Amino acid sequence: MKKVYPDAKAALDGLLFDGMSIAAGGFGLCGIPELLIAALREAGTQNLTVASNNAGVDEFGLGVLLESRQIRKMISSYVGENAEFMRQYLSGELELEFNPQGTLAERMRAGGAGIPGFYTATGVGTVIAEGKEVKSFNGRDYVLETGIVADLSIVKAWKADPSGNLVFRKTARNFNPPAATCGKVCVAEVEEIVPLGSLDPDGIHLPGIYVHRIVQGAHEKRIEQRTVRQRA
Repeated sequence: MKKVYPDAKAALDGLLFDGMSIAAGGFGLCGIPELLIAALREAGTQNLTVASNNAGVDEFGLGVLLESRQIRKMISSYVGENAEFMRQYLSGELELEFNPQGTLAERMRAGGAGIPGFYTATGVGTVIAEGKEVKSFNGRDYVLETGIVADLSIVKAWKADPSGNLVFRKTARNFNPPAATCGKVCVAEVEEIVPLGSLDPDGIHLPGIYVHRIVQGAHEKRIEQRTVRQRA
């Protein structure tokens, strides 16, 4: 099965349709699939439901899909770094399903593992639990959360081999592995494709069985919050 594609547009060819759901890896601007996001913007696919920790920042990352009004709903943990995200949500233009961060990660992991739902104590007694089943185990209440299964996963990795085995770079791993597993189809963009057999099997973070398409490219890697010390 040929998994390597020449560019992001080609890697998404035949996978996109209006109203689809997408699980996107990344955290802020760290480890985001920026090339695939740009290709989604160019494709113009509409009414997207996107599960991602946040929506990047204004004018970069998933923020560009908000600006183009391609996203109908976000399933996220945080909106604070994106003014357009906040504006659309507060004005009622964008549907938002808030998730505690660990719950969102587990919803993706559960979906990828074939687990339709799980109980967690996080969110009990808050708006997070409204409309959801609550059960008591050993005297403590837990709320039922459902696993996420997306039509498409888009993720960013450091290295891949032609079989799709992925290695992530330090904290850029973040949401990428669970996002990758919960998509019916997973497309990964990487910085380097190495020869088959050159990756240490013990160092592979995501097996190629989860990855259907790969594209290599150059990445901008913006810094979300640049902090420097004052000179003495």
